[in-house]
Amino acid sequence: MTVSGMRNHSSAMRKITILGATGPTGRHIVSQALRGGYDVTALVRSLAKASDMQGARLVVGDARDETALLQAIHGSDAVISALGTPASPFRAVTLLSSVTKSLVKAMEAENVSRLVAISGIGAGDSRGHGGFAFDRVIFPLLLRHVYADKNRQEAVIRQSGLDWTIVRPAVLNNKPARNAVRALTDLSQFHGGQVSREDVAKFVLDEVQEKVWSRQSPLIAW
Repeated sequence: MTVSGMRNHSSAMRKITILGATGPTGRHIVSQALRGGYDVTALVRSLAKASDMQGARLVVGDARDETALLQAIHGSDAVISALGTPASPFRAVTLLSSVTKSLVKAMEAENVSRLVAISGIGAGDSRGHGGFAFDRVIFPLLLRHVYADKNRQEAVIRQSGLDWTIVRPAVLNNKPARNAVRALTDLSQFHGGQVSREDVAKFVLDEVQEKVWSRQSPLIAW
């Protein structure tokens, strides 16, 4: 299904579904969205982990379950994926790509076109731009399996008919927001950087509405 056949409220996407809502970046997205007046649905594994999300509609289920995805997406204008997975030095990772395949199907079934998905520096053509420690130590020793799956996840999104943006944050931290980030697709002069989770959340929410980076994969950093 192509984007033209889907709902596309470019200036009024107020109903959003958030995956990965209880993760460290997802929590910032939820709280900022609620403060911004969005109608928020969060797909969560358990109510206990989302006890601080008053005001959000909570759908309890596994993101790999298409029935739960359909329930969470129903009636939404857009979806934000903040899904993550722990470092996996030895074992293959498939969670991100498998969930995203199901997500694309669910969005198509529900006629929801807008997807903003958080990936990370080191995916696709951003590999080798994380700085010495990240590129030479952290990535090969801890994250190579995770990023192999991020690459598969990104490929699923690109091959879909959705109106997508893939956001690749630089190395994440929990520092206060600066409310200003750089967004880059030309990485020839970029070699390492950081960005706060708060700033990533703001960028993602802005991008849902503004579509500055539709069908692109900006890297964002301070």
